[in-house]
Amino acid sequence: MTVTTETELQGMKRAGFVVAETLRALRAAIEPGVTPAELDALAGRVFRQYGAESAPRMTYNAPVNVFISVNDDIVHGLPTRRPLAAGDVVSLDVTPFVDGYVADAAVTVAVPPASPVATRLIECTEAALEAALAAAKAGQPVHAIGRAVETEVRRRGFTVLRELFGHGVGRAIHEDPNVPNYYRPVDRKKLHEGLVIAIEPMVSTGRSPRVRTLRDGWTLSTTDGGLAAHFEHTVMITGGRPLILTA
Repeated sequence: MTVTTETELQGMKRAGFVVAETLRALRAAIEPGVTPAELDALAGRVFRQYGAESAPRMTYNAPVNVFISVNDDIVHGLPTRRPLAAGDVVSLDVTPFVDGYVADAAVTVAVPPASPVATRLIECTEAALEAALAAAKAGQPVHAIGRAVETEVRRRGFTVLRELFGHGVGRAIHEDPNVPNYYRPVDRKKLHEGLVIAIEPMVSTGRSPRVRTLRDGWTLSTTDGGLAAHFEHTVMITGGRPLILTA
């Protein structure tokens, strides 16, 4: 999607607002003993409050309101009834459909007290997103985003999960272009003003950049048991720092 009118911009801002409100509610509810299924039900209540629907449910018939991935699960985790325990690393991925628009964001939090490695992983992944945002300017190639993510992650001693990309978003949950989290020189397509994309580094403490799909057919996990973290914002490209729509 490329935003060309004020109506489109306001539509994307409203979808982004619902994402941010949902993530705030979920983060506040995370504590030892709460279950991902309970968090998913909470997300559903927030969606209903704002007239939103789950875009993964609408588009792919996902059996959830939001995806919740724990520890070595990276993304698309189905919320379970296993209570969260102290030290668990929890990724929350929220993608509502609101009045014809879709926004997408994710955060990773650790159930306190967090281990030192979990803390460093989360800090690394959030820093990689910040580096990517700084690189995402009109006129720059798509690969500038991946270069920024990969550079930051390597500098901190972690691993980019190279099979998982960011993507265009706006009218549908997944649109062009793909936005890799590592440097691919072939990704020369230029970013342009108004383009809406989801930038989402996914990073592991393990050594393998590969992922595997669990038997539920949805959850993507690390292949070596490494902890995973995921941060994401939907942004609109400008001539300078992109406009974050999901903050």
